[in-house]
Amino acid sequence: MEAQVNHSVVELIEGDITGLEVDAIVNPANVQLVLGGGVAGAIARKGGESIQTQCNEIGGAEVGGAVITTGGNLKAKYVIHAVGPRHGEGDEEKKLRNATRNSLKVADENKLACIAFPAISTGIFGFPMDKCAAIMISETVDYLKGETSLDKVVFCLYDDEALRVFVQAFRELLGQS
Repeated sequence: MEAQVNHSVVELIEGDITGLEVDAIVNPANVQLVLGGGVAGAIARKGGESIQTQCNEIGGAEVGGAVITTGGNLKAKYVIHAVGPRHGEGDEEKKLRNATRNSLKVADENKLACIAFPAISTGIFGFPMDKCAAIMISETVDYLKGETSLDKVVFCLYDDEALRVFVQAFRELLGQS
């Protein structure tokens, strides 16, 4: 599913984010920028050591922040590491909005045309998928209404259920049935 927002396209797909041919994929990172399990683990396995090496040089990021590294051996040239909130830590919605917006800003600062997001914080951090979808999609649509170098933002969801939840939130936000 996709829709036009200003001069950009927002697309929702199911699949493996680490195999996408985009300028950057977003890693749902922890504050230490250690590539452990889940999406981060897949990025580390497929992208190689150079990604973790650059993360170590950066040293960390705050919750809601985003930093960029090489994409190593991935098809994507870059990885944007967005630190989402842990469910129950407080002020999670604002922190997830910030992680989403800061990822988009990092993409613009690096003059990227296409980035792909996973469902940030919904894995080991335990954030509810429906709230994640509503927040990330609305923040992305709001951002794309302004000046941006981004031509396309992809939400790459790992299974049918996650895709269904994101499609529902997307339709509600854009007033589609």
